[in-house]
This record gives sequence, C-alpha cells and structure tokens, in this order.
Amino acid sequence: MASPPGCEHYERSCLLKAPCCGKLYVCRLCHDEKENHQMDRFKVREVQCCQCQTVQQAQQTCQQCHVQFGEYYCDICHLFDKEKNQYHCQPCGICRIGPREKFFHCEKCNLCLAQNLQGNHKCVENVSRQNCPVCMEDIHTSRNAPHVLPCGHLLHRICFDVMVRTSYRCPLCMHSAWNMEGQWELIDEEIAQSPMPSEYQAATVKIICNDCQAHCTVPFHILGLKCGGCGSYNTAQDGGLMQPQPANEAEPDGRD
Repeated sequence: MASPPGCEHYERSCLLKAPCCGKLYVCRLCHDEKENHQMDRFKVREVQCCQCQTVQQAQQTCQQCHVQFGEYYCDICHLFDKEKNQYHCQPCGICRIGPREKFFHCEKCNLCLAQNLQGNHKCVENVSRQNCPVCMEDIHTSRNAPHVLPCGHLLHRICFDVMVRTSYRCPLCMHSAWNMEGQWELIDEEIAQSPMPSEYQAATVKIICNDCQAHCTVPFHILGLKCGGCGSYNTAQDGGLMQPQPANEAEPDGRD
C-alpha cells in the first residue's frame, strides 16, 4: 500500500515554498531540520502541487489539477493536514488540535487548555511562553500536548510521563506534581512501625515544605520529615539535628 503523501509531521499533497530561502519543503519542520534558519509559517505565500508540480498561491485545492492539498487548511498558519478536529485559536496565534468545544483559552496562562481545567488550575502568567523544563524545547508552538502541574507550571505530556518514572516533583519549584496523599499515608504507616533508636526519639529538625512553603520544626525520622502544616513529606531539612536539653542540666546562674 502506498504511503500517504506528506512527511512524518503532516499528511498533505503540496510543498511549501519557504519565504526565507525559496526552497520547497513539505512543512516548516522539515525545513527547520535541514536549514540553519527557521521558516515563518505566516509568511508563506506559495505552494507547489505534488501531483502536477504547479507553483501557485497557497490555497486548499490545486488550481490546475484540483487535487485537495489537505482535508484541513488554515489560511493564517498555512497548515495543511488530514482532518484532526483542528481549529485556529486567535489569542494563541496558531492552530490547535481540538475539537474546539473541548478546550478554552486561558487569558492569563495564554494557552488553550482542556475544559475540565477551567476554574480548576493555578494560573501562571504567560506560562506557555517558557520552554519545557524537562526537554528545554518550546511549549507554546509544540505539536506535543502540554501538561499542567498543580503548581501551574507546564511541561510536555510526554516529558511528564518520562519524569514521573524518577521524580514526583516539579522541576522548577519542587512542588508535588500530583496528589500524593496516598503516598504520605504509606510513609506514616512505615514510620509508625519503625521507631528511631532511643537517642534520636526526641530529636527534631527545622524543615521547609515544598508544597505549602511552611517553615516548621518537626520530629526527626530517617524515613521522612512530615510538614506540620499540610502533612506533606515533600520537605527539605533546614539545618542540623536538634536534641532537647537534659532536664537535670542546671542553668548557669552567672556566679563563680
């Protein structure tokens, strides 16, 4: 069976004429992989039909042989592809994969998000204009879907899936990347069943909680340091071990 026309990125029956160098490529991504500069998708004015090789104004159907260049066509982004429920988001400035009714544009985050996150996520201004903290590549224009962490930071969904194999924390702020209450309960049980040696049972340490930002003094245990504010074990020790002063140790009275 013949492969569908296009490239590994898109299915289309035309080549884009790059406005920067005049070369023909299936898509801007193919162009950017080969050249030492990037193609501006918005400045594309001409395409070449893959069937009859006619160079013409960018449009959805060939003016010469009438082949359809793509089931979906955006005359702003000059995106040709098979139908995937795409839509052009004016505030984002680019096309997104929908369907449109399942997404909303968050004005503060400046990004299209799933409807179930409307009023149910922490906004971080222009968060999508930052690079993914895992792969360090662009999020806003990426073809990979974004994932919103409870702290409001973004990373690619595929990068999140890789990250959770080794870490449960946001790479930027160290906040827990999902609800960890079940895990904290397991640590509670382990600590209850594993008392510290007698010389450490009264020891305490100062901690900083990565989840609620509380600073507090808590009992020391080798298995975890539990935040006295929110109950999280996603904490960092802030200083050394503190032992209580023996009760029979006399206070100095200042006399010789």
